[in-house]
Amino acid sequence: MTNRVREILSWYGADNTGVRTNLARILNHGTLKGTGKCLILPVDQGFEHGPARSFAVNPPGYDPRYHFELAIEAGCNAYAAPLGALEAAAGDFAGDIPLILKLNNHDVLNDDKDPISAVTGSVRDALRLGCAAVGYTIYPGSSHCKVMYEQLRAIAEDAKDAGLAVVVWSYPRGSQLSKDGETAMDVVAYAAQIAAQLGAHIIKVKLPTEHLEQAAAKKVYEAQQVPIKTLAERVRHVVQSSFNGRRIVIFSGGATKEDDTAIFEEIRAIRDGGGFGSIMGRNSFQRKKADALKFLNTITGIYAGTIP
Repeated sequence: MTNRVREILSWYGADNTGVRTNLARILNHGTLKGTGKCLILPVDQGFEHGPARSFAVNPPGYDPRYHFELAIEAGCNAYAAPLGALEAAAGDFAGDIPLILKLNNHDVLNDDKDPISAVTGSVRDALRLGCAAVGYTIYPGSSHCKVMYEQLRAIAEDAKDAGLAVVVWSYPRGSQLSKDGETAMDVVAYAAQIAAQLGAHIIKVKLPTEHLEQAAAKKVYEAQQVPIKTLAERVRHVVQSSFNGRRIVIFSGGATKEDDTAIFEEIRAIRDGGGFGSIMGRNSFQRKKADALKFLNTITGIYAGTIP
């Protein structure tokens, strides 16, 4: 095990041996093994956005096995998906890649301004499928956020007792936030802090913009001259907001983008800002496999330092 991975594991001293072993499974797997950086393939979009919107552009994606193969061939650290997708293929790829079972999901057939996801899996399911971690989404800013926080607290307790790591998707959303506020600097940093306070080992957030949503926070950012001009500075502040960098913070790839150059510049900013990596879904699996592998290999190369 590398010194960097040992250092990261030391941040989780209150956790049992099982949790830290499973964190090590993720950190020591794939192309980025041992570096402390992560690239995770998440495929919950079939549930979250619908099958055609997710897979019609690349029809092999309708088959859950395709995503296992893509994650493995690309050298990802882990693969994350809801219960059904993992059950459909986990047995065929047992031991080939660390798995993260997404325990709650939300669909757009009843999409409201204050979302709450349904619990769709359990810690027992994760253990049965050989997972290294469970995943859970919270929506800070939703009128239902307190229910989600309480659900996460209970799920995280059970997962940790069972030796599983906890990955939290922390996505600000709700009727009290503007659309720009969902990715505002102050709001994303706050969302990362909430996930850390709720016991997350790995925190997934969106890349923040320079916008400041909360008037009270804006005064502090301006008075203290918190550097947020560049994306790398904003990434650094999100990491700082997650226990001063003592929690693994990874950033989502978001909706499919036309320009790979822009995505790679974002990856460089995450790297330069001290982020721990990316969780890259639609921008990867909505491509033909050869193109997706080239794309994901470029990302790992940037994080590993083999590509400037």
